[in-house]
Amino acid sequence: MSQSSWLVAGIVPGIERHPLKKLEPDEAALLRLLWRWRDEAAQKGRTIMRIVVAFEAGRDGFWLARWLRARGVEAYVIHSTSIAVSREHRRAKTDRLDTELLKRAFLGWLRGEQDHCSMAALPTLEEEDAKRPTREHETLVGERTRIVNRMKGTLARLGIRGFKPTLRKAPERLETLRTPESAALPPNTRAELQRDMARLHFVIDQLREIERTRLERLEQRPAEGQNEMVRLVARVVGVGIETADMLVHEVLSRNLRDRRAVARYAGLTGSPDESGSKRREKGLAKAGNARVRRGMIQLAWRFLLHQQNSALAQWYRARTAEARGGMRKTMIVALARKLLVALWSFVRTGEVPSGIVLRPIA
Repeated sequence: MSQSSWLVAGIVPGIERHPLKKLEPDEAALLRLLWRWRDEAAQKGRTIMRIVVAFEAGRDGFWLARWLRARGVEAYVIHSTSIAVSREHRRAKTDRLDTELLKRAFLGWLRGEQDHCSMAALPTLEEEDAKRPTREHETLVGERTRIVNRMKGTLARLGIRGFKPTLRKAPERLETLRTPESAALPPNTRAELQRDMARLHFVIDQLREIERTRLERLEQRPAEGQNEMVRLVARVVGVGIETADMLVHEVLSRNLRDRRAVARYAGLTGSPDESGSKRREKGLAKAGNARVRRGMIQLAWRFLLHQQNSALAQWYRARTAEARGGMRKTMIVALARKLLVALWSFVRTGEVPSGIVLRPIA
């Protein structure tokens, strides 16, 4: 599936050839093609009772799978990284070969051989929409940081340091800035900084709007949907509303099988490399949710400050008491993994992890 076309490959009972058709990105045309192939099978005396479609997870998301399922077509979304490909340095790669690879993997999965590939869980439209505030907030924070760094870099080229664009009176102070030569800001530079300042204030206002709307939603509907889970996680001292909201909507609300699946989804598990007598660990697999992984590693450092008497913090200190800096960074990942599993168990069973301090119920 690309922006310009969809390549549809099929296996139709009663038809020896494997049909291959290129379509415009049009869901109605895809459905007509499936019905046509079903009718061709019927003409060969084969009754089609089940139509199954699969495609790789990508830019188009899950809307097509939901649309097909609503029309009686069994649709799945395949994790792209679960498809085994040749590791040869030079290999033929075409859309036709890719569809053949997908068909082989998908047929094996349908036969019950789960290792052929893995399927992504299809979220509802409401579940997808619930993730948008947190992801937009993350994007806006990055935009705010880029604007501030750009402004500081512009002023540093003129020898001006110590200016903080995020302060309330920053626009007024911008007019009074002087270079080390006691000269005012050049006109083009001043105009550029004023435009950056306007963009910065606009981004900050949008961040405040997202945060205000989230708090209002939690206060007005505390027990609705996943709001109760967010409020529960936010009771842990050291975990803010933003972090709790991200964790709940990205990982804690998912129907994951066990603690291993939780850690694997967050990309906090190792990637061992074993061949013959060679044994080594290549670090984090990083195949999971990058937002959860980044957020949990940051939370693990905060956790050591705010939950010093917890069992997890004591476990970390016991193993890094005489370790160097590199070992502390390695062990913080292990702490992040343990902490995520503990929070997952907390929201599922209500059992507070050993030694963790909770805020009083608001």
